[in-house]
Amino acid sequence: MSEKIESLKAAFAEDLKNLDTSAADKVDAFRVKYLGKKGLVTDLLKQTSTLPVEERPAFGKMVNELKAFVAECIDKAIETAKAAALDKKLSEGNVDVTLPGDGIPAGSTHPLYDIREEIIDFFSQMGFEVDFGRDIETDWYNFEALNTPPDHPSRDMQDTFYLDEGVVLRSHTSGTQIHYMETHKPPFRMIAPGHVFRVDNDATHAPMFQQCEGLVVDENISFADLKGVLQVFMNKLFGEGVKTRFRPSFFPFTEPSAEMDVSCVFCGGEGCRRCKGTGWMEIGGCGSVDPNVFKNCGIDGEKYTGFAFGFGLDRIAMLRHAIPEINLLTSNDERFLKQF
Repeated sequence: MSEKIESLKAAFAEDLKNLDTSAADKVDAFRVKYLGKKGLVTDLLKQTSTLPVEERPAFGKMVNELKAFVAECIDKAIETAKAAALDKKLSEGNVDVTLPGDGIPAGSTHPLYDIREEIIDFFSQMGFEVDFGRDIETDWYNFEALNTPPDHPSRDMQDTFYLDEGVVLRSHTSGTQIHYMETHKPPFRMIAPGHVFRVDNDATHAPMFQQCEGLVVDENISFADLKGVLQVFMNKLFGEGVKTRFRPSFFPFTEPSAEMDVSCVFCGGEGCRRCKGTGWMEIGGCGSVDPNVFKNCGIDGEKYTGFAFGFGLDRIAMLRHAIPEINLLTSNDERFLKQF
């Protein structure tokens, strides 16, 4: 049997010498002849079972060595055929290979990422710490510690995703404030950017979006401090000419509470289609921290006061860039993203 192997190896060497490696089809036929399902080397392997048991290991080893040698030679022949085909294509075509290529177009950061980093940078310069929190919260941190007991009607406003009993995908980033207050002693100031989740989906609402909430706790903190911080922040986002107004509202974890509007960034407050003729656009909610929230976190509400605020990053991006639908921000449509 060893003579068969040597004979096949010699025949292969002779065929390889005469092989036209510039023709891909001939190289492929050559491969099939020796390594195909009915190839000469494959046929040798099949003959192993016909040998006496004591001869099989040595024979199998010799055939496998031959197979590896044949495969290596054929791989080199295939690479030679590919190079020859490329050379032929370049010589026959009208391509000037000395010209520079088109290159790969440069990408850019996502508008939501830009907004988030701008917000983090702004508040960091004002001495705020950043805490991203966690996407999955217990009912305690998402609701009860924020002065929202199980029978509270405001829970109906949240459209919450429940993962298990007492476990939710957070419907706001306010829970991060509770974690922070449990582990830090006043005075402090912090922001909590991150993803939030609600059972909601239309042109201006998405089941997943990004929020950023802020919290300041110290002695003698007033609503006036809140208004001052947010006015400076809006000036940073939309320019020095932007105006703000605060409308009475309700949030379980702040008292008093307010919705903050900014003068329409499209018409400058004159009234247009985007602001429905009012000259104002809603940007977020805010208020003074409710004493019950301090109590739940072990903070002395008689000594300390504070304010909290929250706004949607998606909403800010839509206002700044006149984006008509919130889903465009997460659709990965290159036609949309290339505009940034």
